[in-house]
Amino acid sequence: MLTQLIISSLVIGSIYSLMALAMSITYKASEIPNFAQGEMAMISTFVTFVLLNSGGLSFYPAILITILFSFCLGLLLEFIFLRRAKDPTPLSFIVITIGFQLMLYGIAGWKWGSDQRQINLPFSESKVIFQNDSVAITELNLATLVIAVAVLFLIFLLVQKTKLGLAMKACQQNVNASRMNGIPSDKILAISFGISSVVGTIAGVLVAPIITLDPSMMWDPLLKGFAAAVLGGMKSLYGVVIGGFLLGIIENLFGFYISIEFKSVVAFAIIVLVLYFKPSGLFDKHYVRKV
Repeated sequence: MLTQLIISSLVIGSIYSLMALAMSITYKASEIPNFAQGEMAMISTFVTFVLLNSGGLSFYPAILITILFSFCLGLLLEFIFLRRAKDPTPLSFIVITIGFQLMLYGIAGWKWGSDQRQINLPFSESKVIFQNDSVAITELNLATLVIAVAVLFLIFLLVQKTKLGLAMKACQQNVNASRMNGIPSDKILAISFGISSVVGTIAGVLVAPIITLDPSMMWDPLLKGFAAAVLGGMKSLYGVVIGGFLLGIIENLFGFYISIEFKSVVAFAIIVLVLYFKPSGLFDKHYVRKV
């Protein structure tokens, strides 16, 4: 039973890690926590649903179009709303992302209503590929873990090993110095939002068969992803990933051994405790201004 519980925790933890990583990418580049991340993933998942059911496309062309759509959605948020803010402050940026979130939620509710739908992926939740007395692994379990780990690894390579990743780090450390050295900081920031939108969308597509597809489907994954990011450290890419898996394990163990009724409270308790004892998170450094 414990082994099955751990496997389930790792599957849901991989979703939390993707959402946490999506938030971390934009935060590292701009120090803006993007609370529209969940609704961006939700509406992109609806695009996949429409392409599969109304457009008659197979899954792989549909997901490629969805990825392109989600990337453009991230560019739209940065270029239209954030870049053009007058005398911006961190609070005004947060309000803008929340406003964009509510706008997308309203659009989804107007277009598709509140009906719960199912999205069909090539990976079945009912087809078991491995089973013994204590463990059963489905196609969807394995695919979710493999895809999530692959995306996390690719993002790590992008940030750590490419010129784009170096430019993102430079803009995060000092925007003005980056501009003086010829780095197009506005373009880098827009690309960061586009990449984070794609990562969130992959989480949305993977979680849709587990829950149901509706306008509020990403509220819980977004909050859990934010909790995972706070736990690991918003500016630490590997930290937020570990935080996502830790949160998945802690949450499931708490729900199984203590009370399923208070399972969702764990994420909020983690946010409060981490912010109280170690505001920078478990894997990030906290700098104190002394002068």
